[in-house]
Amino acid sequence: MLLADEDGLAAARRVMLLTSAVVFFDTLFFAALTPLLPHYVHTLGLSKAGAGVLSAAYPAGCLLGAIPSGVVAARLGVKPTVLAGLSVVAVCTVLFGLADHLWELDAARFFQGIASAFSWTGALAWLVAVSPAGRRGVLIGRAFATAVAGALFGPALGGAASLTGVRWAFGAIGIASLGLVAWAALTPSSKPEEPQGIGLVARAVADRRIVIGLWFVLLPSLLFGTISVLGPLRLSTLGFGALAIGATFLCSAALEAVANVVVGRATDRLGPFRPVRAGLLAAVVVAVVLPWSHERFLLAGVIVCAGVAFGMFFTPAMALLTHVSEERGLDYGYTFALISLAWAPGQTIGAAGGAALAHATSDAVPYLALAVACGLTFAGLTLPRLRRGAAP
Repeated sequence: MLLADEDGLAAARRVMLLTSAVVFFDTLFFAALTPLLPHYVHTLGLSKAGAGVLSAAYPAGCLLGAIPSGVVAARLGVKPTVLAGLSVVAVCTVLFGLADHLWELDAARFFQGIASAFSWTGALAWLVAVSPAGRRGVLIGRAFATAVAGALFGPALGGAASLTGVRWAFGAIGIASLGLVAWAALTPSSKPEEPQGIGLVARAVADRRIVIGLWFVLLPSLLFGTISVLGPLRLSTLGFGALAIGATFLCSAALEAVANVVVGRATDRLGPFRPVRAGLLAAVVVAVVLPWSHERFLLAGVIVCAGVAFGMFFTPAMALLTHVSEERGLDYGYTFALISLAWAPGQTIGAAGGAALAHATSDAVPYLALAVACGLTFAGLTLPRLRRGAAP
């Protein structure tokens, strides 16, 4: 029995390393656009709304790929899902670096988002399947901390691309990421013994615990999507260049990565709701302060704090969803497909919708609307009936 436990832990560690690498590279490519947005706005003559569409192309693709990724993972297994996603992400990253026109950039980001849905769904379902239930929050927190590290280095990659050239930077990293495909191919995995039909997903969504968990993914996605467009454009207006913008979001992601490990441990010990309530209060404060920060270094500091506050939702939400899915017998591939299905519209609406709303009114309107949403969610979590009904 002891030997079997040790073998299981060794397998979990191997999958943990692979999962961390997969989500790192995915978020690296996703976040690299942030410091380059002012460059594309200038060279292509984009408005805030146009910049929002470019930023939203990736999560829009992820939305389209969410359910198909869950179907592939549930029927064919997690390894084929990861291999397909990683391969296409690498190709689209190279194509993004070679693109010269707006439609080419939008298309590369869109198909990269579709592929990313496959790699994320497969990798995280793979990790949870080999993880002990009592350690799930910690392991998800660590994996998400690595994803945040990708978001940390993504702006740095974008800043470097502004100096070395977009083609060289994205081409080199895209080709190097193909090594992950070989790593995933050599890692043992099991296939589903009884592939599940998609009808089970519809029945699972009727569980309000699933709906609550998905809202905890959707809400921070709206926040991150909004700040990913309005933040760099405002910093650029105040005098920051691509490197300074990249450094700001790098610091934000660094603190968020540390916070995710702490939040993961707190989730295992205290349950998902206490960390979420703390994140909601912090998000309300930050979202209210963001539009009134008119000095560039002050705004940069608020953006750093925003990354930590907004990022406190994801790990508790994923832990809640995986526990409820296990209780209902839902394949983990479908679970993480649902997570992508919640994240993608949040990021898309936050980026494109938030930018369009800010262009029509002011930056304060989308930020304050999201602050109200966080406040109402916090008020809802104070209801004892809701907490009891959502406990897995």
